[in-house]
Amino acid sequence: MNTYTPPSPAEEDRIIEEAYQDVLRAYIASNHRKKVEIIERAFRFAKEAHRGVRRRSGEPYILHPIAVAKIVISELGLGSTSICAAFLHDVVEDTEFTLDDIRNAFGPKIAEIVDGLTKISGGIFGDRSSMQAENFKKLLLSMSNDIRVVLIKIADRLHNMRTLGSMRPEKQFKIAGETLYIYAPLAHRLGLFKIKLELEDLAFRYEHPQKYAEIMEKLSEGADHREEIVEKFVGPVRKKLDEAGFKYEIKARVKSAYSIFNKMRNKNIPFEEIYDVYAVRVIFENDDDALEHIKCWQIYTFFSEGHRLHPDRLRDWISTPKANGYRALHLTAMGPEGKWIEVQIRSRKMDEIAELGYAAHWKYKSGVSEEESELDAWMNTIKDILAHPEPNAIDFLDTIKLNLFASEIYVFTPKGDLVTLPAGATVLDLAFAIHTHLGIHCIAGKINHRLVPLSHKLDSGDQVEIITSDSQSPQPEWLEFCKSAKAQTRIRSLLRKDERQLTARGKTIFKELMESEGIEPSNEFITKVLANYQLKTREELYLMLANDEINLSAKELTDIRSRRSSMWKRLLRNPFSLRKKNSPKKHPPVNRKETYILHPDDKQPNFITAPCCTPIPGDDVLGFVEEDESVVVHKVSCQEAMRLKSAYGPRLLAVEWGKGSDSFLATISIDGIDRLGILEELVATISQRLGINIRSLNIEATHEVFHCKLTALVDNADTVEEICVALLKIKGIKFAQRIS
Repeated sequence: MNTYTPPSPAEEDRIIEEAYQDVLRAYIASNHRKKVEIIERAFRFAKEAHRGVRRRSGEPYILHPIAVAKIVISELGLGSTSICAAFLHDVVEDTEFTLDDIRNAFGPKIAEIVDGLTKISGGIFGDRSSMQAENFKKLLLSMSNDIRVVLIKIADRLHNMRTLGSMRPEKQFKIAGETLYIYAPLAHRLGLFKIKLELEDLAFRYEHPQKYAEIMEKLSEGADHREEIVEKFVGPVRKKLDEAGFKYEIKARVKSAYSIFNKMRNKNIPFEEIYDVYAVRVIFENDDDALEHIKCWQIYTFFSEGHRLHPDRLRDWISTPKANGYRALHLTAMGPEGKWIEVQIRSRKMDEIAELGYAAHWKYKSGVSEEESELDAWMNTIKDILAHPEPNAIDFLDTIKLNLFASEIYVFTPKGDLVTLPAGATVLDLAFAIHTHLGIHCIAGKINHRLVPLSHKLDSGDQVEIITSDSQSPQPEWLEFCKSAKAQTRIRSLLRKDERQLTARGKTIFKELMESEGIEPSNEFITKVLANYQLKTREELYLMLANDEINLSAKELTDIRSRRSSMWKRLLRNPFSLRKKNSPKKHPPVNRKETYILHPDDKQPNFITAPCCTPIPGDDVLGFVEEDESVVVHKVSCQEAMRLKSAYGPRLLAVEWGKGSDSFLATISIDGIDRLGILEELVATISQRLGINIRSLNIEATHEVFHCKLTALVDNADTVEEICVALLKIKGIKFAQRIS
């Protein structure tokens, strides 16, 4: 919230000037060619343009572009062009200056980047457009010409997240949701690992403040003990590195709060059962690129000689780098107290690329590296998606999201060419990745001389031959087992094209039928035909006619015409009868700038519970205002809510649970070691000791292990947590977690 107390104008000028000098000092200390004059001009231009304007926090607005410029030079290592664009990135959008003014003052390249960073005011998705999706599309279009656009945008987003506390709650949800859904994966895809982690943690902090505080407190409590364990673990390796003459540093890295939260949620385990909370990073100096690979494996042997290694956790990202350019050797070894510790072995160059990704070695540096060719391949996929845009905003964001997946597999063509695909990709994904024509006509694949269907999921290392047939064509069900953005985009585009042709054919059939029966195809009559088949649009009618899904015979048309008069008589008797039946009830307008209090105990609650996540009082929730002004409540972490936050931010609503006395059904999953009397003790704990009403209980045992699903009436989420804590104290119960 706004806690800023403005100092005197002279003091504010001093603060602004000092912030600018910080940027300048960082630039002068870098290896870039020194173009101080243009940076100075860009700063003065932006300062004058934003004069008198303040951020929501109350601070002078110019402090935001200065902070973005500081991130651009200090955390991304970009040069003068990017620094100038960072200073100017909001000038065209927020002031009277135009893009031509920027172009005349600073040249075409800076103007092009600023244009890519300027939000758009028009729509590409129609009346129900999502401005966020449109702006993201524009950003990607600009990025395909100059990657600096998206790097500066990520710096802009990072500063917005760092200062999110001054925003209203519903704005916090919107910005945090966009960040988790699009910008953090985008940062990961570009190799900006450090920034990706910070974006995720900041979003997590605002979406789940209580859980964030709990995890940070537990991490803080165990910090000293973790340092002792790590030092004991690396001690013998330090000695070997020194004896071998390595120049190196060893860093201990703690897993991020958001990663811990995700693991706790996905695996349904408490904090205490997460064993890879910490990792060790060995970074060595290296002057000879030819020896880089050898030195990594030499350090690997130093760990393998003194520790037990996890056989399934070796990752060689040196021989086969990740698509974002990441290179390192990963191993997991048993440390003190039976704790598994991940070790990352990198050269200094690898470490810089791991932290800064493509910002460390991008297109505008001399020479083209293997990693940059990977970037080109990714850019081509983005261009392909943009060439066949989704008409729906959320579908567009989902398609882009598909291409930001961090997990990848590596498969080979029959000729030995390597193809990178998202984890879970199928034979059909590979066919489209190689060539669209191959994808369209793909009927099967062959792996190790064995035929596999289109939907067969590929594993890393598979060598796959694509089998085609000229008679094959894309089917709607293909979308269900495609994991790559390119395949989904092309299939949707081809299906839409086929649909347009079928619709045109159906329209011709309908027109000829009307003419043959001598019927005037008026709007009134067509409306009755649609109602007869319970269809919403003419296009649906035409499509079903073309596909022979309905058969409009002369008799059918006569029946529809005869029902027409009776319907009109009914309308004349009560002209509002149909309208009342079909029109949704309009709710009073919701004030979206104030926190909306939820009243679950009212006879008619003032909200609708989203069926996708079924929140109950006590859950972290947000509201979404529907077109009829009804409020639908989702859990903050719900996947559907994530998509809504990214595509329809202005319709989000900050909500709080009011005091309620009603009970809600909650289902708890329980696992444990079976023994005589454990069910009796479980029921007694919940019913007698806690006084909770059990509504259903399903238990089954396999050998010594039992699984139980229990549904109880509770008043809020805290009660569910209390039940789980009590159950875990029962001897033999190893797991208890709410699942709905």
